[in-house]
Amino acid sequence: MAAAAAAVAEAGAEPEHPAVRGTLTAALFCPFFGQMRTFLTLALAGLLLAPAAAHAQRERLSPEDQDFVEKTWPTAKKTNTGIRYIIEKEGEGAPPKPGDKVSVIYTGTLLNGKKFDENLDRQHPLVFRVRRMAVIEGWDQVLQLMKLGEKRRVIIPPDFAYGSRGQLPNIPPNSTLVFEMELIKIERIDE
Repeated sequence: MAAAAAAVAEAGAEPEHPAVRGTLTAALFCPFFGQMRTFLTLALAGLLLAPAAAHAQRERLSPEDQDFVEKTWPTAKKTNTGIRYIIEKEGEGAPPKPGDKVSVIYTGTLLNGKKFDENLDRQHPLVFRVRRMAVIEGWDQVLQLMKLGEKRRVIIPPDFAYGSRGQLPNIPPNSTLVFEMELIKIERIDE
């Protein structure tokens, strides 16, 4: 080890200041510092690769579903959680907040177009409180982005719908769901 340190010093890699001399040698040849250097290198690589990994994690659709969705609805925007949507009719005002009571009319289909649920009755819409686990997670996320009177086509990945369990017999496991939904009323919790 002393010979290796002397070779480093002769090559000019060691700083000439006596207070610093030996520190670099220790860092280069000490097993602890070698492990630390490996750890720091791996940590830096992780930081550099994190944005790509985060992007990949946001894609929640299977490759087949993703291809179909991108071809069928090429103008769909994507939330940071991977839910896709198209605003078909603009709304007004502030979106609902957790705890607000909302009234929604909707049609739900599978990607193949098969309808599994529908409520288009404006006199008897689906009424529930946002973020109170009354509906699938995808609805809770999307409704907090919608304004009163807004109508959206929403493509919800299985992770934010019924996941691997499905909702048999109408919704098979791991189904991506498509909703045509309109927010027709908001009752604010703080009013």
